[in-house]
Amino acid sequence: MNRLEENLRYKFKNLELLKNALTHSSYANETHNSHSSNERLEFLGDSVLSIIVSKFLYETYPKMPEGQLTKLRASLVCEKALYTFSKELDLGDFLFLGKGEEQTGGRTRVSILADAFEAVLAAMYLDGGIEVARNHVLRFVKSELKNREEDDFKDYKTSLQEIVQRNPEERLSYVLIAESGPDHDKKFTVEVHLNSNVIGTGTGKSKKQAEQNAAKQALDLMGIKE
Repeated sequence: MNRLEENLRYKFKNLELLKNALTHSSYANETHNSHSSNERLEFLGDSVLSIIVSKFLYETYPKMPEGQLTKLRASLVCEKALYTFSKELDLGDFLFLGKGEEQTGGRTRVSILADAFEAVLAAMYLDGGIEVARNHVLRFVKSELKNREEDDFKDYKTSLQEIVQRNPEERLSYVLIAESGPDHDKKFTVEVHLNSNVIGTGTGKSKKQAEQNAAKQALDLMGIKE
């Protein structure tokens, strides 16, 4: 557990809380102690995570409307994001899993690692308080936000769609024209078409980001600034 505490940058006063957070239901069931699984901690961690991220975004982006704040928060607390955070902590190495779960790749399963992140967060909150939990969460959230472009916070696709919808006969579509790079560092290029005409091109680390950048270029060419 010492290595995990180093990864967490936190020393537990009650190590049983951490062990509980790492205990998957499959292991608890095999040992006939369903009360020792991390499901209750996961429940608490989900709420702790939400309030910490919500407060941080509210204070960091004072001019961002509620709808965008909601979307941004969702992207930071979704299963995929929590899985990534867990991988950075090597949580999978420390999980207590049942034999069946172990044999079927439970240590790398997205849902299990995402749930474990929430459970460990709850354990840190119970052991050290809200500031300990807050520092832990924001360590990942701030890093994730730094890796995103400012344009990720603006929905250019929706803005472009709203403009095009003024003419019901017009149709927008997004076409992937190129994909390059290794799996861990992909680059996508997308064209946005108005009927059969290319009105914008964008690149990004994901198809979604490339589509947003293509829509942004289309809006720029139309002289519309968001």
